[in-house]
Amino acid sequence: MLNALEVFTTVVVGVMVGVEFAVAFVINPILNALPGDSGQLGRAHGGRMLGAVMPVWYITSLVLVAIWAITGWHHHDTGLVVTAGALLGLSVVMSILLLVPINNRSKTWTPENRPEDWKEQMNRWDRFHYVRVAVIIAAFTLLVTSLG
Repeated sequence: MLNALEVFTTVVVGVMVGVEFAVAFVINPILNALPGDSGQLGRAHGGRMLGAVMPVWYITSLVLVAIWAITGWHHHDTGLVVTAGALLGLSVVMSILLLVPINNRSKTWTPENRPEDWKEQMNRWDRFHYVRVAVIIAAFTLLVTSLG
């Protein structure tokens, strides 16, 4: 049973990492290169769509890792799992404090109502997101390593 939980959790976290990596290094660069207001409109739509899904995904990942750590407490690699959980917890805190406030503003923007500094706000979101992606990649790496 523990093996199934470990694999399921690793897959859930891994797919989440893949989505966030793609947002940072594929989707947003594509949107930023679009002409006119298309990129800003695309980011607003992405903010609405992913803003609804990702909080559930992050919390579910954190809960699964916590269950894994508790269930496998007696195993020698539990420290890796606990550290991965701490990193996922950090990513949730980062999201709530740094990324969600910007996302909540930007998902309502249109070319008519966006603030003058909207590009700076998007660049700030991107910088925070790069750090968050690094944190969740580290968490995922620890989970994979603990499977070994």
